[in-house]
Amino acid sequence: MFCTSSQKLSYVIKGLELSKSLFVSSLVIGEPNIGKKTLLKSIFPNTHWVDGSDTKALKNAIMTHNEIIIYNFNIYGDYDASDFNGKKIIAISDTTNTTAHMDSIFSFIYTVPSLIERPEDVEYLNEKFSKKAQSIFELDDVPKYIPNATDLSSNTKSLNKAILLHYIYSSITIDDMKKILYKYFGHELGGNNDYSKFLPIFERPLIESGLDKFGSQLKLSSILGINRNTLRKKINELGIN
Repeated sequence: MFCTSSQKLSYVIKGLELSKSLFVSSLVIGEPNIGKKTLLKSIFPNTHWVDGSDTKALKNAIMTHNEIIIYNFNIYGDYDASDFNGKKIIAISDTTNTTAHMDSIFSFIYTVPSLIERPEDVEYLNEKFSKKAQSIFELDDVPKYIPNATDLSSNTKSLNKAILLHYIYSSITIDDMKKILYKYFGHELGGNNDYSKFLPIFERPLIESGLDKFGSQLKLSSILGINRNTLRKKINELGIN
């Protein structure tokens, strides 16, 4: 099921809905991981799908089906416009630009906006991914993930990853951290001065978290049981603002 509150995307959906009864070809373009496949599955649930990167399978599908959805469509491929005539073909491409040749093949070209252009959908997906993460990690009491500064560079992929990491960090135990560090050091150790190289892995988050929590170097130095000047020196060495 595809859900959206985006006005920009609603225009794309209306156009695709109107084309359901027409035997015309449409091209749907946009960045990866923005829901193009999910959208088309919800509008055309019974249409045959074919991988556009498989040339043999694609040619066979065009010959044997009047209605197909082509994913991994290469807009720079050598296509004959006559092969698309009289058929309902919807092609999906991760590109954000089209060639003049595509205008002769497709009656309609739709651009699906990225998540950064659809803040309403980010909120919905945050709720959806958070519920899934809560179920996986059995953490009903963890504060909701706030996506204000999340990484949307890979759209749903990076958003889902950020939310999963939020719940992983909220559920992690000391034993878990020991196992993570054990595997990490087992992979990374091998230099000539590794003790000094890896010590900031422990010190930096300890000091940064303490400063955020207590808001005072004097208070934190007391909590850590170290001299305030020693703490200030460490802060400078680690480049902590």
